[in-house]
Amino acid sequence: MTTNLNIDFEKMGGLVPAIVQDADTKNVLMLGYMSPEAYEKTISTGLVTFWSRSRQCLWTKGETSGNTLQLVSIQVDCDNDTLLVKAHPNGPTCHTGTDTCWGETNEANPVLFLSELQDFIDRRKREMPEGSYTTALFKNGIKRVAQKVGEEALEAVIEAVNGTEEKLKYEAADMLYHLIVLLTAKDMRIEDLAEELHRRHDPNWDRQRREAKAKGEME
Repeated sequence: MTTNLNIDFEKMGGLVPAIVQDADTKNVLMLGYMSPEAYEKTISTGLVTFWSRSRQCLWTKGETSGNTLQLVSIQVDCDNDTLLVKAHPNGPTCHTGTDTCWGETNEANPVLFLSELQDFIDRRKREMPEGSYTTALFKNGIKRVAQKVGEEALEAVIEAVNGTEEKLKYEAADMLYHLIVLLTAKDMRIEDLAEELHRRHDPNWDRQRREAKAKGEME
């Protein structure tokens, strides 16, 4: 975590806005203001602390309610006058009892876990710990990994046609896991697939693809 930041407290009279984001879910939890003293206390205690403009004093979030914000990192923006504070909330952030000060539920998007899963699989590829199923897949080579993707895809198809939703979910998850292992073996990311699908979502994508194909055939 970078703590020696060049923060311009003087630009707005000694305070800078501090946007607090859940380090895991990436949801914005609240906005507060930090003075140099609040910043230093946040760093020294690991608990996010603000300057209360109404009470004119330092205020550690959760000092009364117990709903603290455990500091993970602090970043300063390009103008050095706004902070992005990433933290782990211990309970609701808003004084009204809601997860965020906008009344939203602070839940993680499960799709984000796919990136975390591939990060984990990347580490397995680098470290190759003994006793790991993922390690065994990498050791067996790209052909075996590709074969496993096909096998799991077939299992998913069978469950989709003749099985239950629960079994389909189980087999589809197996297929997706082995696909991510395959991507990792080929030095690709699950985000590459998301980017490709996003590109295809363009209404003009099919027309552009046909034109590019026709051009290629003419050449």
